[in-house]
Amino acid sequence: MILGASSFAGSLPEIASEVQSVELYMPKLGVYRNSVLQKDLLENILDELSTLDLHTSIHAPYFADVPTYPKDVVVDSADMDKRSFRLMEESIELAGRLGSGAVVLHPGRINGNYERAFSGMIENLRSLAKKASDYGVMLGLENKEGTDPGNLCTEVGEQIKAIEEVNSDNLGATLDIGHANLTCGGDMLKLREFARKLAPYIVHVHVHDNMGVWSENYDGDEHMAPGDGIIDYDVLKEIKGYKGIFNMEVFSMEDVAKGRATLSDAVLYSR
Repeated sequence: MILGASSFAGSLPEIASEVQSVELYMPKLGVYRNSVLQKDLLENILDELSTLDLHTSIHAPYFADVPTYPKDVVVDSADMDKRSFRLMEESIELAGRLGSGAVVLHPGRINGNYERAFSGMIENLRSLAKKASDYGVMLGLENKEGTDPGNLCTEVGEQIKAIEEVNSDNLGATLDIGHANLTCGGDMLKLREFARKLAPYIVHVHVHDNMGVWSENYDGDEHMAPGDGIIDYDVLKEIKGYKGIFNMEVFSMEDVAKGRATLSDAVLYSR
């Protein structure tokens, strides 16, 4: 089992001291200026990464309408233009270069017409999957939280439908257990069923905690340390056979350490 943390949790050496993998979070890696990749800044990060014993995954740009998200790297996978494709392809190319375990993609936004948004997302994902095939990269379509009615792929059936319609060996699922908990309203039986149904498609896992209900703070998607919310992490035993990265999407090294202890108690990980 491989336990990881997102790059916004701390410095690369700090992350390497606690876990085995880092998820390079492209929107907040500080390597974009006005939507243009600053290759010298990226190379500095990769030079440091090369000195450390870490697996990698990549989180591609996505849609977010919050002050903390850089506006120049907003991508709605249901409505992509040339700039959007370039941003996503840069993440895929980086993953190919690093031999990353997965590139995480967010589903698109509904924006008033569900059918048009869903079909647009499928078409765009097919194009990205072809690019991923060129680089030998696996894409993981993430489930989003059902507490935001504008999200596509909040229910497990919809996420599976999208993956099957794209029908590519280079597209699977990222199970985000925190998002699934919000969609399931904090019901652990429903959460277990969600994980069990998605299990055959999973190529990557995101781990964080919440209270299972909507709140004014990011629609309840609070990204707490595992153990600080209500999730019973034994639920992850439902994804039998998965041997990839469990990436903790938390905001501090204190939360990484706390989450690592929680997952260890759930007999999911031992250093």
